Amino acid sequence: MSTMVAALLPSNPTATPNHRSALLALRRRLTGAVRFIHCPVASASFPRASRSDWQTFGAILSSKAAAAALGSPSDKPPNSSGDPSAAETDHGEATNRRFPAPINSKGAGVKSLESSAAAGGVDLAPSPNLPRPLSIADLSPAPMHGSRLRVAYQGVPGAYSEAAAGKAYLNCEPIPCDQFEVAFQAVELWIADRAVLPVENSLGGSIHRNYDLLLRHRLHIVGEVQMPVHHCLLALPGVRKEYLTRVMSHPQALAQCELTLTRLGLNVTRESFDDTAGAAEYVANNGLRDTAAIASARAAELYGLQVLADGIQDDSGNVTRFVMLAREPIIPRTDRPFKTSIVFAHDREGTSVLFKVLSAFAFRDISLTKIESRPHRHRPIRLVDDANVGTAKHFEYMFHVDFQASMAEPRAQNALAEIQEFTSFLRVLGSYPMDMTPWSTSSSPPPPPPPPSSSPSL
Repeated sequence: MSTMVAALLPSNPTATPNHRSALLALRRRLTGAVRFIHCPVASASFPRASRSDWQTFGAILSSKAAAAALGSPSDKPPNSSGDPSAAETDHGEATNRRFPAPINSKGAGVKSLESSAAAGGVDLAPSPNLPRPLSIADLSPAPMHGSRLRVAYQGVPGAYSEAAAGKAYLNCEPIPCDQFEVAFQAVELWIADRAVLPVENSLGGSIHRNYDLLLRHRLHIVGEVQMPVHHCLLALPGVRKEYLTRVMSHPQALAQCELTLTRLGLNVTRESFDDTAGAAEYVANNGLRDTAAIASARAAELYGLQVLADGIQDDSGNVTRFVMLAREPIIPRTDRPFKTSIVFAHDREGTSVLFKVLSAFAFRDISLTKIESRPHRHRPIRLVDDANVGTAKHFEYMFHVDFQASMAEPRAQNALAEIQEFTSFLRVLGSYPMDMTPWSTSSSPPPPPPPPSSSPSL
């Protein structure tokens, strides 16, 4: 250590005495600190010193060394004579102190390090109050399931997606989003904790936009919820059906009520809107007395509209399936029915690859609940050269598959391992509990689980 400080001494004999004195004082104190660390007596006084204690001590030494090197000429060191031999003779004095004596400095940061002394006569200055590193908990609290989770959904208050979010997470804080992609981004940017978005309807089919967004974003499916859809024809108070010339709603809602609108004898034009509740809000805010909206009864209450016709969906079994999205996947289990969603693609010709995928599930007695094909976004067209028929163009597809099994089951793991051998792309979108709540009167509800800490009733 003294050799390192000696290298800092100016070789020029005309150097200023204050400069040489400051460096000599630094050399004396560092040498005394090193002797203290290796002193058996000093080490015995801290038989159980932790690593953090030594790190704190090292930080104090570093701050005092920096203060000595940057000290102003007005700071008077203990030996200002500029004689190197005098500094060498003070080594024994340094070893008699348990810690090096504080070095005066005009810097406020150094003074704060020297401000207090520890109990027991140890001159130990506290470590600086540095800010704690940010963690995930700082960016977004992780509340328990169902306790004021921030859940993003597409639409405005009164939409069916808002009702689905309330069913999926009781007492949640719903966050409306104007587009599906905004709901994805809200979860990714920690604005929301979850997102509840529709993926298919029993009458209108799949919502392809959300299937494409599931591939574009890295969110995980952590659950599903099925919501019965009960459409109503809404208009301003006092408006009669004979006065209507236009009906506004989401395209899916218009398709689900097409036959009923015809049976009602309404000669109206259909106009698409972003969501059902948004159409009701638009009619109410603009005072459109010739326009009706197809939305829920709750939307009528929120926006002051009257219900001209109730239950106008073409099929009474109209159900929409929503998926619950999160930043992290859940741990799959085997104590309850689970569903797993995957997407895969292949770069080989023919239909044998799809047959092999289906065979991998059938061989292990795994039931498929959905299979959906979507054009490959990055490679939508494939050229095939044939000597007999010339050049042909074929669409490249990606396949979305839902099957009833948990990724914790060996049969599901073995099936995906086999599928991965003859597919060019395979991704698990999520393995999550199935929604077993009844939505029709024909099915009986399952018995509620008993409380974990209560004794069984007699």
